[in-house]
Amino acid sequence: MPKGSVELTEARREEIVDACEQLYQTMPFREITIKHIGSVISVTRTSIYNYFQTKEEIFLALLRREYLRWGDSLCVLLAENRGMTREQFADALARTLEERPNLLKLLSMNLYEIEENSRLEHLTVFKQAYARSFGLVEQCVAVFFPDMSEERRQRFTELFFPMIYGIYPYTHATEKQAQAMEQAGFVNRQLPVYELAYRAILKLL
Repeated sequence: MPKGSVELTEARREEIVDACEQLYQTMPFREITIKHIGSVISVTRTSIYNYFQTKEEIFLALLRREYLRWGDSLCVLLAENRGMTREQFADALARTLEERPNLLKLLSMNLYEIEENSRLEHLTVFKQAYARSFGLVEQCVAVFFPDMSEERRQRFTELFFPMIYGIYPYTHATEKQAQAMEQAGFVNRQLPVYELAYRAILKLL
């Protein structure tokens, strides 16, 4: 870890993650390298290794940040609502996902390899952010549906989290994918994120 204040260290880490996020808007994961990231930040490429050893660790940090921001939205949902119908909760939860396209896009990647190519300490910090989001969704269901059995609430979260991994691919077909589906005679019923999420959440409830 580089010398300096905690604030400076965190600022450098955020700058690196910001650069990764910026590149990810126009480049696929497989093409982004630490060299690319180093070209758009103020620190040298070699300095990046003081914070992250692999590009997978940088992407894991980006995904962690997305989970934290989503968790903040869930906290607002809990703070601003005393009760909700199933339709209202499905609407609100779907909108929190609609607001986080980067989260959904990152979840559609091969997280197994990203996690395997990250050091344990980085993976542990990420899992803490994931666990926070998981707990907040569980809390939402418990607060808004007090009559629902614990078994049903548990089943909801156990199915909801795997479901969100598949939202992005079903709502953002690439040009090549669209052409292939057309040539295969497959009707592409591509739905917006909100509509797909809303329908799925309502079904799970």
